[in-house]
Amino acid sequence: MRAVALGGGHGLHATLTALRLLGDVVDEITAVVTVADDGGSSGRLRRELGSLPPGDLRMALCALAAPLAEPAAPVDGDADDLWVRVVQHRFGGTGALAGHAVGNLMLAGLMDVLGDAVAALDEMGRLLGAQGRVLPMSCDPLTIEAQVTGLDEDQGAVRLIRGQVAVASTPGRVRRVWLRPGRPTPCPDAVAAVRDADLVLLGPGSWFTSVLPHLLVPGLGEALTSTTARRVVVLNLAPQPGETAGFSPEQHLDVLSQHAPALRVDAVLADEAAVPVPDRLRRAARSMLVPDGTVHLAPVAADDPAAPRHDPAALAAALRPVLVRPARGATAGAGERRT
Repeated sequence: MRAVALGGGHGLHATLTALRLLGDVVDEITAVVTVADDGGSSGRLRRELGSLPPGDLRMALCALAAPLAEPAAPVDGDADDLWVRVVQHRFGGTGALAGHAVGNLMLAGLMDVLGDAVAALDEMGRLLGAQGRVLPMSCDPLTIEAQVTGLDEDQGAVRLIRGQVAVASTPGRVRRVWLRPGRPTPCPDAVAAVRDADLVLLGPGSWFTSVLPHLLVPGLGEALTSTTARRVVVLNLAPQPGETAGFSPEQHLDVLSQHAPALRVDAVLADEAAVPVPDRLRRAARSMLVPDGTVHLAPVAADDPAAPRHDPAALAAALRPVLVRPARGATAGAGERRT
């Protein structure tokens, strides 16, 4: 089975790790990553070099390379772990390198030398021994813009907010997001991966800045709505301060439908403790689900008092029933799977 996970940051890290734990049914893993980050080390490199922001790309590579706490972990896990730790290492101090992750600098250097972001990611993947491929949703850095209300005395007044960090941290209510340039060029390899996939995972992650942008890239958005792969939306564990403050699980789906009305999915997966009224979520999902689609509620949250995070092993267990069902468009009755 070929699986594609789309997103960015810690949410994508969790889904990629979960897919690796499903190695008995998932043969190929591809991560498609947002490229609109304008903060921190990534933002600095983007502004200074004009390159893709490397942070989310780096994290996805490390998710595919880090040794698993499972019997399937590579024999030379110590060596792999060293390179992953080096790539994830962030410089301290107060100088020019302060705050930069080593892997961000390596990726920026590879992109500069090779002149090709996909080739740079493939080369870094080989160095790390990544068990899969990482691709940008576009080979050009993008900018997120949003309509936001609740920032003025007139609560209905609409303000324009520009930049991923600003949108993610706005104290107002995000109504709609779009990308600049208006019709960005998709990464051809990412489009092909989605079209050829058996399983596509969308989310979890920052809803407006890591999940929705994939659907707003022409070509990639069309591939997501037309692929014969099983499409699964993985909902967040909790509203995100600023970006989705006060959002219910149903509102996350509503926003997804508003930005991609043609999208139909085979399953919506949510943590059972994060859905106070399951029937309300099922009703909200009806317009988005295919005729035989389902809402799956399962315990997928990690026991992390610092922040809500998905537990990769629990997520893998919750995804397994979705994976073993035949993909839409597969030949029925012949016992074959797509290859």
